[in-house]
Amino acid sequence: MSTTSVLGDPGISRLKLFMALSRTPHGVLDMATPALGALLYLGTVPPLPVVLLGILTAFAGYTAVYALNDVVDYRVDREKVQNCGLPEASGDLDAVCARHPMAQGLLSLREGILWTVSWGAVALLGAYLLNPKCAIIFIGGCVAEAVYCLMLRVSYLRTLVSGVVKTAGGMAAVYAVAPDPSPFFLVVFFLWLFLWEVGGQNVPNDWADMKEDKELQTDTIPVRFGVEISASIVVVTLSVAVLLSVVLYWVTPAQLSPLYLPGVVGAGILLLLRPASRLKADARVQSASALFNQASTYPLAFFVVVLISAILA
Repeated sequence: MSTTSVLGDPGISRLKLFMALSRTPHGVLDMATPALGALLYLGTVPPLPVVLLGILTAFAGYTAVYALNDVVDYRVDREKVQNCGLPEASGDLDAVCARHPMAQGLLSLREGILWTVSWGAVALLGAYLLNPKCAIIFIGGCVAEAVYCLMLRVSYLRTLVSGVVKTAGGMAAVYAVAPDPSPFFLVVFFLWLFLWEVGGQNVPNDWADMKEDKELQTDTIPVRFGVEISASIVVVTLSVAVLLSVVLYWVTPAQLSPLYLPGVVGAGILLLLRPASRLKADARVQSASALFNQASTYPLAFFVVVLISAILA
């Protein structure tokens, strides 16, 4: 299958393939998380040089880490494509450009490694310039992402590793604007992001891939425990995440308008709890994908709420 036949114009196709490798649409949405972390702690927009360097670093970091996932999972993804084919990608945020382009043979492993390392180097340099602690968090996130991928056939507890990975961007952003942040804030912020990732991203994503994962004899929460227990995990983790979003109002040192409270609760109900309840009710793959997609926009909605709250404070 040629690149041109899949994506049209050859020049644009190459860019789209690399964007697919890094799941760029999802990565751009994820950039709201570090922006949120900085704004939520400060209660104001950081200085312009910090903002600009932060945007570049966040983009490079998410681009590298998402590509790293496909690099480490290269052999498993090829096996999945060969044995199971490609699942229906309609409405899948992670497959807007293409799904697993290296596994399909549209990009070589060497190209994927070079792309990953290049963006990783940019992210590491940017993180170090913001705060050396940010660089340490980025390296830890990359190592955790590799461990997460390697645990696919080892243990469903890889979901916990995924939760740690997704907190890295937000945690690093706090250190970028506050060299000595409040430990209590960091704990609540970490747990909030961790539970959002587990219930709104990882479990629904594995749910959508459950058929292929069973054939490959992988060990994920939906494969191990089935849809009923998985749905309960989703509802409980997201309910606690919404609760912690309220707690953040009292643990952040930022001055925020009380409108923050109905704003974050409304966002949590609309983007997390309502689609989670629908998934628990019907257990359909389409509902799992819908929850994943809606939960992916949650940090951006949260950022908007915090920004308005900071302006009105």
